[in-house]
Amino acid sequence: MTSPPDNLESLRSAITSRYDQLSPRLKQVASFVLDNPNDMALETLAVNARRCEVQPSTIVRFAKVFGYSGASEMQRLFRDEILTAAPSPSYSERIRQFHERTDGIDRMQPYNVMQEFAESNIIALEHLREGVSEKDLARSVELIQQAHTVYLAGVRRAFPVSAYLAYSLSHVEKRAFLLDGVAGMTSEQSWMLGADDLLIAVSFKPYAPETLAVVETAAANDVPMIAISDSRLSPIAKEADVCFEIKDAEVRQFRSLTASMCLAQTLVISYAYKYGLDKAMEG
Repeated sequence: MTSPPDNLESLRSAITSRYDQLSPRLKQVASFVLDNPNDMALETLAVNARRCEVQPSTIVRFAKVFGYSGASEMQRLFRDEILTAAPSPSYSERIRQFHERTDGIDRMQPYNVMQEFAESNIIALEHLREGVSEKDLARSVELIQQAHTVYLAGVRRAFPVSAYLAYSLSHVEKRAFLLDGVAGMTSEQSWMLGADDLLIAVSFKPYAPETLAVVETAAANDVPMIAISDSRLSPIAKEADVCFEIKDAEVRQFRSLTASMCLAQTLVISYAYKYGLDKAMEG
Protein backbone atom coordinates (compact mmCIF):
# COMPACT_ATOMS: atom_id res chain seq x y z
CA MET A 1 0.00 0.00 0.00
CA THR A 2 1.33 3.44 -0.98
CA SER A 3 2.07 5.76 1.94
CA PRO A 4 -0.24 8.78 2.16
CA PRO A 5 1.17 12.24 1.37
CA ASP A 6 2.99 13.57 4.43
CA ASN A 7 2.63 17.28 3.68
CA LEU A 8 -0.07 19.50 2.25
CA GLU A 9 1.68 20.31 -1.02
CA SER A 10 2.13 16.61 -1.75
CA LEU A 11 -1.56 16.01 -1.00
CA ARG A 12 -2.58 18.82 -3.33
CA SER A 13 -0.42 17.34 -6.09
CA ALA A 14 -1.88 13.88 -5.51
CA ILE A 15 -5.44 15.20 -5.67
CA THR A 16 -4.72 17.06 -8.89
CA SER A 17 -3.07 14.09 -10.59
CA ARG A 18 -5.80 11.61 -9.59
CA TYR A 19 -8.82 13.90 -9.96
CA ASP A 20 -10.05 12.43 -13.24
CA GLN A 21 -10.21 8.94 -11.69
CA LEU A 22 -12.41 10.02 -8.77
CA SER A 23 -16.17 9.47 -8.60
CA PRO A 24 -18.44 12.54 -8.96
CA ARG A 25 -18.94 12.78 -5.17
CA LEU A 26 -15.24 12.46 -4.46
CA LYS A 27 -14.52 15.12 -7.09
CA GLN A 28 -16.87 17.36 -5.15
CA VAL A 29 -14.83 16.75 -2.00
CA ALA A 30 -11.56 17.28 -3.90
CA SER A 31 -12.66 20.73 -5.07
CA PHE A 32 -13.74 21.70 -1.55
CA VAL A 33 -10.49 20.44 0.00
CA LEU A 34 -8.35 22.44 -2.41
CA ASP A 35 -10.44 25.62 -2.25
CA ASN A 36 -11.05 25.70 1.52
CA PRO A 37 -7.86 24.74 3.38
CA ASN A 38 -8.72 26.79 6.47
CA ASP A 39 -12.11 25.12 6.79
CA MET A 40 -10.43 21.73 6.51
CA ALA A 41 -8.05 22.69 9.30
CA LEU A 42 -10.45 24.32 11.74
CA GLU A 43 -13.97 23.00 11.18
CA THR A 44 -15.44 19.68 12.25
CA LEU A 45 -16.10 16.86 9.84
CA ALA A 46 -19.85 17.52 10.07
CA VAL A 47 -19.47 21.23 9.21
CA ASN A 48 -17.18 20.54 6.28
CA ALA A 49 -19.51 17.85 4.97
CA ARG A 50 -22.44 20.26 5.13
CA ARG A 51 -20.54 22.99 3.28
CA CYS A 52 -19.33 20.45 0.75
CA GLU A 53 -22.91 19.13 0.38
CA VAL A 54 -21.93 15.50 0.97
CA GLN A 55 -22.25 13.01 3.81
CA PRO A 56 -19.41 12.92 6.41
CA SER A 57 -18.70 9.36 5.32
CA THR A 58 -17.86 10.66 1.84
CA ILE A 59 -15.02 12.82 3.23
CA VAL A 60 -13.78 9.81 5.21
CA ARG A 61 -13.85 7.73 2.03
CA PHE A 62 -11.99 10.47 0.20
CA ALA A 63 -9.24 10.46 2.84
CA LYS A 64 -8.89 6.68 2.61
CA VAL A 65 -8.54 6.85 -1.18
CA PHE A 66 -5.34 8.83 -0.57
CA GLY A 67 -4.03 6.36 1.99
CA TYR A 68 -5.12 7.95 5.28
CA SER A 69 -6.78 6.02 8.07
CA GLY A 70 -9.57 8.60 8.17
CA ALA A 71 -10.50 12.26 7.79
CA SER A 72 -8.76 13.31 11.02
CA GLU A 73 -5.36 12.14 9.80
CA MET A 74 -5.80 14.08 6.56
CA GLN A 75 -7.03 17.20 8.38
CA ARG A 76 -3.86 17.19 10.49
CA LEU A 77 -1.90 18.31 7.42
CA PHE A 78 -4.09 21.39 7.11
CA ARG A 79 -3.72 22.16 10.82
CA ASP A 80 0.06 21.82 10.58
CA GLU A 81 0.18 24.39 7.78
CA ILE A 82 -1.79 26.89 9.84
CA LEU A 83 0.57 26.38 12.79
CA THR A 84 3.58 27.22 10.62
CA ALA A 85 2.03 30.31 9.03
CA ALA A 86 0.11 33.32 10.20
CA PRO A 87 -3.58 32.30 10.20
CA SER A 88 -5.81 34.26 7.86
CA PRO A 89 -9.34 33.79 6.54
CA SER A 90 -9.75 31.91 3.29
CA TYR A 91 -10.85 33.74 0.15
CA SER A 92 -14.42 32.47 0.44
CA GLU A 93 -14.56 33.39 4.14
CA ARG A 94 -13.35 36.92 3.41
CA ILE A 95 -16.06 37.32 0.79
CA ARG A 96 -18.70 36.09 3.26
CA GLN A 97 -17.48 38.55 5.89
CA PHE A 98 -17.58 41.41 3.40
CA HIS A 99 -21.16 40.67 2.37
CA GLU A 100 -22.21 40.47 6.01
CA ARG A 101 -20.71 43.92 6.66
CA THR A 102 -22.49 45.45 3.67
CA ASP A 103 -25.87 43.77 4.20
CA GLY A 104 -28.68 46.31 4.14
CA ILE A 105 -26.95 49.12 2.22
CA ASP A 106 -28.29 50.50 -1.06
CA ARG A 107 -26.08 48.52 -3.41
CA MET A 108 -27.31 50.40 -6.49
CA GLN A 109 -25.70 53.70 -5.50
CA PRO A 110 -22.62 54.33 -7.70
CA TYR A 111 -20.41 55.00 -4.66
CA ASN A 112 -21.44 51.69 -3.09
CA VAL A 113 -20.83 49.90 -6.39
CA MET A 114 -17.30 51.29 -6.40
CA GLN A 115 -16.77 50.24 -2.78
CA GLU A 116 -17.93 46.72 -3.57
CA PHE A 117 -15.57 46.37 -6.53
CA ALA A 118 -12.66 47.90 -4.63
CA GLU A 119 -13.10 45.73 -1.55
CA SER A 120 -13.51 42.56 -3.59
CA ASN A 121 -10.33 43.31 -5.52
CA ILE A 122 -8.43 44.01 -2.29
CA ILE A 123 -9.49 40.56 -1.05
CA ALA A 124 -8.34 39.01 -4.35
CA LEU A 125 -4.94 40.71 -4.09
CA GLU A 126 -4.52 39.57 -0.49
CA HIS A 127 -5.25 36.00 -1.59
CA LEU A 128 -2.68 36.37 -4.38
CA ARG A 129 -0.04 37.67 -1.97
CA GLU A 130 -0.59 34.81 0.46
CA GLY A 131 -1.23 32.02 -2.03
CA VAL A 132 1.58 32.36 -4.57
CA SER A 133 4.82 30.71 -3.52
CA GLU A 134 8.31 32.12 -3.89
CA LYS A 135 9.37 28.82 -5.46
CA ASP A 136 6.73 29.00 -8.23
CA LEU A 137 7.60 32.60 -9.08
CA ALA A 138 11.31 31.83 -9.26
CA ARG A 139 10.69 28.75 -11.40
CA SER A 140 8.45 30.72 -13.78
CA VAL A 141 11.03 33.46 -14.29
CA GLU A 142 13.61 30.76 -15.00
CA LEU A 143 11.32 29.13 -17.58
CA ILE A 144 10.81 32.49 -19.31
CA GLN A 145 14.56 33.05 -19.45
CA GLN A 146 15.27 29.58 -20.85
CA ALA A 147 12.62 29.75 -23.59
CA HIS A 148 13.55 30.52 -27.17
CA THR A 149 10.07 32.00 -27.65
CA VAL A 150 7.26 32.53 -25.16
CA TYR A 151 3.83 31.76 -26.61
CA LEU A 152 0.73 33.24 -24.95
CA ALA A 153 -2.69 31.59 -25.11
CA GLY A 154 -5.84 33.11 -23.65
CA VAL A 155 -9.16 34.15 -25.16
CA ARG A 156 -12.31 35.99 -24.09
CA ARG A 157 -11.98 37.02 -20.43
CA ALA A 158 -8.38 35.80 -20.29
CA PHE A 159 -7.32 37.65 -23.45
CA PRO A 160 -6.22 40.91 -21.72
CA VAL A 161 -3.77 38.97 -19.52
CA SER A 162 -2.22 37.12 -22.47
CA ALA A 163 -2.12 40.26 -24.60
CA TYR A 164 -0.41 42.19 -21.82
CA LEU A 165 2.20 39.46 -21.37
CA ALA A 166 2.94 39.39 -25.11
CA TYR A 167 3.25 43.17 -25.24
CA SER A 168 5.35 43.59 -22.11
CA LEU A 169 7.69 40.65 -22.74
CA SER A 170 8.55 42.09 -26.15
CA HIS A 171 9.48 45.34 -24.39
CA VAL A 172 12.03 43.54 -22.22
CA GLU A 173 13.68 41.95 -25.25
CA LYS A 174 12.00 38.54 -24.97
CA ARG A 175 10.63 36.87 -28.07
CA ALA A 176 6.88 36.55 -27.48
CA PHE A 177 4.03 35.49 -29.72
CA LEU A 178 0.33 35.89 -28.96
CA LEU A 179 -1.76 32.96 -30.17
CA ASP A 180 -4.74 35.15 -30.98
CA GLY A 181 -6.55 32.68 -33.24
CA VAL A 182 -7.42 35.33 -35.82
CA ALA A 183 -9.58 33.85 -38.59
CA GLY A 184 -9.82 30.59 -36.65
CA MET A 185 -6.10 29.93 -37.06
CA THR A 186 -5.39 28.73 -33.50
CA SER A 187 -4.29 25.23 -34.54
CA GLU A 188 -2.18 26.61 -37.38
CA GLN A 189 -0.46 29.02 -35.01
CA SER A 190 0.17 26.49 -32.27
CA TRP A 191 2.02 24.01 -34.51
CA MET A 192 5.07 26.27 -34.11
CA LEU A 193 5.42 25.32 -30.41
CA GLY A 194 8.60 23.36 -29.72
CA ALA A 195 10.36 21.83 -26.74
CA ASP A 196 12.73 24.81 -26.46
CA ASP A 197 9.81 27.26 -26.19
CA LEU A 198 7.42 28.10 -23.35
CA LEU A 199 3.62 28.29 -23.33
CA ILE A 200 1.86 30.55 -20.84
CA ALA A 201 -1.80 29.55 -20.92
CA VAL A 202 -4.51 31.63 -19.23
CA SER A 203 -8.04 30.32 -18.78
CA PHE A 204 -10.87 30.57 -16.26
CA LYS A 205 -14.25 28.88 -15.91
CA PRO A 206 -15.81 28.03 -18.29
CA TYR A 207 -12.49 26.98 -19.77
CA ALA A 208 -12.11 28.02 -23.42
CA PRO A 209 -11.80 25.03 -25.78
CA GLU A 210 -9.39 27.01 -27.97
CA THR A 211 -6.95 27.37 -25.07
CA LEU A 212 -7.36 23.70 -24.10
CA ALA A 213 -6.50 22.69 -27.66
CA VAL A 214 -3.28 24.72 -27.54
CA VAL A 215 -2.38 23.17 -24.16
CA GLU A 216 -2.92 19.67 -25.57
CA THR A 217 -0.69 20.47 -28.55
CA ALA A 218 2.00 21.84 -26.26
CA ALA A 219 1.85 18.78 -24.01
CA ALA A 220 2.17 16.46 -27.01
CA ASN A 221 5.29 18.36 -28.09
CA ASP A 222 6.87 18.40 -24.60
CA VAL A 223 6.64 22.16 -24.36
CA PRO A 224 7.26 23.64 -20.87
CA MET A 225 4.13 25.34 -19.61
CA ILE A 226 2.93 27.92 -17.07
CA ALA A 227 -0.80 27.91 -16.31
CA ILE A 228 -2.73 30.85 -14.88
CA SER A 229 -6.17 29.65 -13.85
CA ASP A 230 -8.75 29.64 -11.06
CA SER A 231 -8.21 26.11 -9.76
CA ARG A 232 -5.57 23.44 -9.46
CA LEU A 233 -8.19 21.19 -11.06
CA SER A 234 -8.44 23.37 -14.15
CA PRO A 235 -7.91 21.35 -17.35
CA ILE A 236 -5.02 23.63 -18.33
CA ALA A 237 -3.28 23.01 -14.99
CA LYS A 238 -2.71 19.28 -15.39
CA GLU A 239 0.15 19.51 -17.88
CA ALA A 240 1.73 22.66 -16.45
CA ASP A 241 5.20 22.85 -14.92
CA VAL A 242 3.89 25.69 -12.76
CA CYS A 243 0.24 26.50 -12.03
CA PHE A 244 -0.86 29.77 -10.47
CA GLU A 245 -4.27 29.50 -8.85
CA ILE A 246 -5.82 32.98 -9.02
CA LYS A 247 -9.05 33.99 -7.28
CA ASP A 248 -10.01 37.15 -9.13
CA ALA A 249 -12.86 39.20 -7.72
CA GLU A 250 -16.37 38.51 -8.97
CA VAL A 251 -18.94 41.22 -8.30
CA ARG A 252 -22.54 41.00 -9.55
CA GLN A 253 -21.49 38.40 -12.14
CA PHE A 254 -18.72 40.70 -13.44
CA ARG A 255 -15.24 39.21 -13.04
CA SER A 256 -12.20 41.34 -12.47
CA LEU A 257 -8.67 40.65 -13.68
CA THR A 258 -6.85 42.66 -11.02
CA ALA A 259 -5.02 39.75 -9.39
CA SER A 260 -4.22 38.07 -12.72
CA MET A 261 -2.74 41.29 -14.11
CA CYS A 262 -0.73 41.78 -10.93
CA LEU A 263 0.78 38.34 -11.38
CA ALA A 264 1.51 39.03 -15.06
CA GLN A 265 3.33 42.26 -14.18
CA THR A 266 5.29 40.45 -11.48
CA LEU A 267 6.53 37.83 -13.93
CA VAL A 268 7.62 40.32 -16.57
CA ILE A 269 9.29 42.80 -14.24
CA SER A 270 11.01 40.05 -12.24
CA TYR A 271 12.39 38.59 -15.48
CA ALA A 272 13.58 42.03 -16.62
CA TYR A 273 15.40 42.88 -13.41
CA LYS A 274 16.90 39.45 -12.88
CA TYR A 275 18.47 39.37 -16.31
CA GLY A 276 19.59 43.01 -16.43
CA LEU A 277 16.97 44.18 -18.87
CA ASP A 278 15.34 46.85 -16.69
CA LYS A 279 16.62 49.63 -18.95
CA ALA A 280 14.51 48.23 -21.76
CA MET A 281 11.42 48.97 -19.67
CA GLU A 282 12.11 52.69 -19.44
CA GLY A 283 10.40 53.26 -22.78
